[in-house]
Amino acid sequence: MRTRSEEFAGLSVATITPFRAGQVDFEALQRQVEFQIASGTTCVCPVGTTGECPTLSHDEHQRVISAAVEAAAGRIKVMAGTGSNSTDEALRLTRWAAKVGADAALVVAPYYNKPTQEGFFQHFKALAQAVEIPICVYNIPGRTAKNIEPETIVRMAELPNITMVKEATGSLDQASQIIGATDLTVLSGDDSLTLPLMAVGARGVVSVVGNIVPKDVIALIEAFNSGDMAEARRLHHKLFPLCRDMLSLSTNPIPIKAAMRMLGRDTGELRLPMTQLSPAEEKSLRETLAAYGLLDK
Repeated sequence: MRTRSEEFAGLSVATITPFRAGQVDFEALQRQVEFQIASGTTCVCPVGTTGECPTLSHDEHQRVISAAVEAAAGRIKVMAGTGSNSTDEALRLTRWAAKVGADAALVVAPYYNKPTQEGFFQHFKALAQAVEIPICVYNIPGRTAKNIEPETIVRMAELPNITMVKEATGSLDQASQIIGATDLTVLSGDDSLTLPLMAVGARGVVSVVGNIVPKDVIALIEAFNSGDMAEARRLHHKLFPLCRDMLSLSTNPIPIKAAMRMLGRDTGELRLPMTQLSPAEEKSLRETLAAYGLLDK
């Protein structure tokens, strides 16, 4: 069945926000976008969880969205992170993304204040009525402290420009319920669950490991879509140890930034309260990257 935002099927990469000397490094940001374009990635997702959006000022948040759109120049889609636990702030950021030419908005469930299911619905309804670009509902209760229940997402699907769900609950049951009841384009929010979720009808992934191995993630998705299940499983089992052993080291984006530094792709700088990996964790990460073939053993 064709889903509502098929143009976003495939690999979307949750890009980091590069810092140098404590400031956003916009030249590095452009290089990241170019890297994803060259890799054949469908979409970049700046200023989400991986982009350390909680530590950016409002001005920086807007500037990163604008810079990503400018760097993309229509050659790759941009799904900008515009969520907030304040509906007014989410409205401002989503309107900004639409104004500067983002192709879609990635809107995380309001966090910390734990809305009711009606509150979730009204929050997303306010955004959907304010802009015309597609909105992806980002459901990640491990970060936000509360699940958007599948019945609420089914209700949101009645709004025409709520078109996607970034499914990061870890629940195949929840994903199956949404996919079975709507034509929303569901994207995995967990790298290790990309293949299992696609098996029940998801159309791709918003990936963290895609920052370093986008071609392998694309190959997995393409193998599945072509019906080559043996190759899709092979790639899943190749990627799985990298996803498990790197991303479990510490809170995202700490490990992926460290990996990008080791691979010469970023400074690895973080903003407090995010802190660097410990020496033991760094050693483990180097071993994981070497085992994958990204670093010399």
